[in-house]
Amino acid sequence: MAGQSSLIFISGGVRSGKSSFAEILAGKWEAEYSGQLHYVAAGQPSDHEMNARIMRHQHDRELRGLDWRTWEIPRNLSPLSMVLTRNDIVLLDCLTTLLNNEFFYKEGQWETNDFPKMIVTKLMNELKQVAQQTRAFIVVSNEVLGEAIADDRLVYTYSKVLGELHQALVKEADYAYLVETGVPIMMKGEGSP
Repeated sequence: MAGQSSLIFISGGVRSGKSSFAEILAGKWEAEYSGQLHYVAAGQPSDHEMNARIMRHQHDRELRGLDWRTWEIPRNLSPLSMVLTRNDIVLLDCLTTLLNNEFFYKEGQWETNDFPKMIVTKLMNELKQVAQQTRAFIVVSNEVLGEAIADDRLVYTYSKVLGELHQALVKEADYAYLVETGVPIMMKGEGSP
């Protein structure tokens, strides 16, 4: 494992096993560096399905026996960096939910011409800020770009912004994984952290 701060990007389809892999990886980093584990949950309990999903993720984390400090942060990650130490391991689950929350924070904001560039810059700055304060920052995101993009401005804009975020994160990341049917495939990085 690297001695400096590491940024780890994990993507995959829905129910691909990416969150489980991210949690296991975080546990390995915690065992190596004895840092505090921080779980950043971007999901907001908006309906029955989302409530059930949040409960399932909480239950899964408990079963793994790791001591997580959980943060419910649907937007604005920057303040988190002020409470972190250099040995902490932070897992953000997930970037797509965080982006969704940013998109709809103010009605119609995503429709402005400068929104895509502004939101990519904002989120990348926040992600880098957190990464610089930790031993490892693991960012989980959904791969939604394999599907044909509907002829819908919102879907197109969201997909474009998510694609730009993924590219920017992989460029900055020390390690990048794609998880397919529970199997992590290393896309960037040497060896395994």
